[in-house]
Parts: sequence; structure tokens; C-alpha cells
Amino acid sequence: MDYSYALTPFLAWLVAGVMKFVINSIRAKQLAFGLIGYGGLPSNHSAIVSSMVSLIALKEGIGHPAFGASITLAFIVMLDASSLRRQVGKHAVVINRLAAPSKTYEKLRERMGHTRIEIVAGILVGVLVALAVHSSFSYA
Repeated sequence: MDYSYALTPFLAWLVAGVMKFVINSIRAKQLAFGLIGYGGLPSNHSAIVSSMVSLIALKEGIGHPAFGASITLAFIVMLDASSLRRQVGKHAVVINRLAAPSKTYEKLRERMGHTRIEIVAGILVGVLVALAVHSSFSYA
């Protein structure tokens, strides 16, 4: 049985998450547990979907219907990360400023979405993880 289809996106998520934690910790000059979540470099979402696109391309080829479905999903996820979720984060900044004096208001998460560089970094992580898994699971 081929577990690479389940393993690859999990490993991409794990590698991107650890990288993001290390990068945020270096920037903050302390362990950045509070910065775990949406936003930041590299994009976990982009790493996950691009790892699956890459693995399908490597194993099945780009002419396979699963490749078309996976690349469609990847585009949707990455467009959402760079547009809608990024705008949500910008709105959260303004809302938090307006509601700052309130002690009953729970501050909204402001780090949402990704820049193009963060998305490209996620894609690179996903492709590299897929290549590593594919080469590890190739028995021929």
C-alpha cells in the first residue's frame, strides 16, 4: 500500500510549521508560541497543497485527472491566502484599534493571509517535501 499520499501533506505541514516557528522565534528573539497560526513565512497552506500537486505530478503525471483537480484546489487555496484572508487581517487591525479601550473586547487575530513571498516559500517547501517522499517511496 502506498502511504505517500497521506504522508506528504502531513510532512509538508510539519516542515513548514517548524520553519515558521523558528523564523518567528528568531525575529521575536524569543520562543514565538504566540505567533503560531495563520500568516507568516512559509505558508503552511501553500506547502500542503503544493506538496500534493507535486506528488501527483511525479507519480501519475500532469495528464492525470487528479493533477488537474489538485492544481485547481491549490490555486483556490493560494488565492484565498493572498487576497481574502489578507484583507481579513487588515480589517482586524482597524477593528482592534477602534475597540482598544474596551476591557470586554477580545482582540481579533491580525496575522491572517500571506504575502506572495510567503506563498512562494510554501510552494518551495511543498515541492521539496514531495520530491523527498517520492524518492524515498520509489522502489524501482
